[in-house]
Amino acid sequence: MTANSVTLRLAEARDAQAIALMSRDLVEAGLGWKYDAARVQRAIRERDTVTLVACAADAVIGFVIMEFGDERAHLVLLAVHPSQRRRGIGRRLLQWLLESAQTAGIGSVHLELRERNEAARAFYRAMEFSESVRVPGYYRGREAALRMLRVLRVPGPPPYLWQPPALGQK
Repeated sequence: MTANSVTLRLAEARDAQAIALMSRDLVEAGLGWKYDAARVQRAIRERDTVTLVACAADAVIGFVIMEFGDERAHLVLLAVHPSQRRRGIGRRLLQWLLESAQTAGIGSVHLELRERNEAARAFYRAMEFSESVRVPGYYRGREAALRMLRVLRVPGPPPYLWQPPALGQK
């Protein structure tokens, strides 16, 4: 399977169970299962949330969930099946959402990850996220989180860039 054979699409209700199982096994391992199929289905239906999947031969091999606010977006979950990692799939999923956020006028994207997850930290740093604060006991009082953010534009309303066309000058 080549990277080109992986397609990205918006998640559908039929993807909820696969996403939930990946979340349980790859993101929430050891913490209890919070993002079960019912909760993922709600995220898929939520108007201000985008759930995107990466598929190969109709199988979900990666996903990302991001909630959009007025000024900022929150990256809720991102996972790629271990056998499919290091092929640019996570980068493609996140880049799609970052471009969408920029187009929507979002000022920044925020996320949390397990402080000890060095691979995720390196991935997000490579995607131009900065570490902002450590939150002790964030994960069920047992594990610290690291908050990261990526600024997409200066806070406040988007700049007014339109200029009237120049009148013909001679």
